[in-house]
Amino acid sequence: MADCEIVVVGAGVVGLAIAQRLARGGHEVMVLEQEAWPGQHASSRNSEVIHAGIYYPPGSLKARLCRQGRDLLYAWCAEFGVTHQPIGKLLVAIETAELPALQGLQANAQANGVALQALDAAEVRAREPALRAVAGLLSPLTGIVDSHALMDSYAAALQQAGGMLQCRTRVHRVQRVAGGLQLSGDSVGQAFSLSCRRLINCGGLFAQALAAEVEGMAVEHIPALHLCQGQYFAYRGASPFSHLVYPMPEANAVGLGVHATLDLGGQVRFGPDVRYQTQLDYAMDESRRDAFAVAVQRYWPECEAEKLVPAYAGVRAKLSAAGEPAVDFVIQDSSTHAVPGLINLFGIESPGLTASLALAEEVASRLKSLYPVDFG
Repeated sequence: MADCEIVVVGAGVVGLAIAQRLARGGHEVMVLEQEAWPGQHASSRNSEVIHAGIYYPPGSLKARLCRQGRDLLYAWCAEFGVTHQPIGKLLVAIETAELPALQGLQANAQANGVALQALDAAEVRAREPALRAVAGLLSPLTGIVDSHALMDSYAAALQQAGGMLQCRTRVHRVQRVAGGLQLSGDSVGQAFSLSCRRLINCGGLFAQALAAEVEGMAVEHIPALHLCQGQYFAYRGASPFSHLVYPMPEANAVGLGVHATLDLGGQVRFGPDVRYQTQLDYAMDESRRDAFAVAVQRYWPECEAEKLVPAYAGVRAKLSAAGEPAVDFVIQDSSTHAVPGLINLFGIESPGLTASLALAEEVASRLKSLYPVDFG
């Protein structure tokens, strides 16, 4: 008999969302997290935006799970008292040459079932007088959320449903055994061994490394990981905006451009930029301040470079290298990798926070399909 029915590795926002969903569904769940507390990596180093589902290719997992997750997330925040604000987002064309890109985004959003309101230059100025733009699109379903409070609410729901969360615990090896999987590693400095029937790999930046330690996991099913850092600069002084502001994505660029986001206290910050890394590094490069100022001044001419203050950096777990097209979420089960009981989640970058509850439903659905006796 297994020591635990389901083990989730990784206590970021997605791992906790999946864990609480399965625990509230009546299953025995344990979450193992290598850090001292949950969400120390991508889950707490992002824009904290609830995305509407505008940018992603129609029919992709990102598009479907973002839309579904957005609605689930707003409902969850209302039910569990997680601080959030549906403040809306303005997508803007700064130059006339960017109008086709703006129209393309509107068409893509429409194909994804996301309604945007077209604005001319005067209508943009009426909403955001400091903003320089020739046209814009208003996304009323975009919002912001306290990511730490959200993770706390998922962890509380997990524990209230009888689930467990164990931090400072790293899995080094996963072996296949009769009826499940055997995990070995160290927990708070002590070696441990734990058997489970199902294993959900939500390791984020470390998901590929864990998958490589699973007995029987073929290397061709482990996608390459590309570390991509994004820096954020806060702005000293009052925010010039009441909405999020996103310029058009740069041609052939990986990110969405250096955009303006607001935190729940009304402080504006700008970012992220895009810099690929060979190793995980959260260090800020203050020499990027002037480049940030130039990017921001395109749509907010009054931005003063000396008022940009280094805030933090995050690292995305991308599946595409520099210059390559963006890659969709990858969710693998035994129908792909032939390891019974294992589900891998790879490349869960943005909109992973928005999609967290939808990803939880997706994993629960796959478990039900694969193991109808246990999850029926």
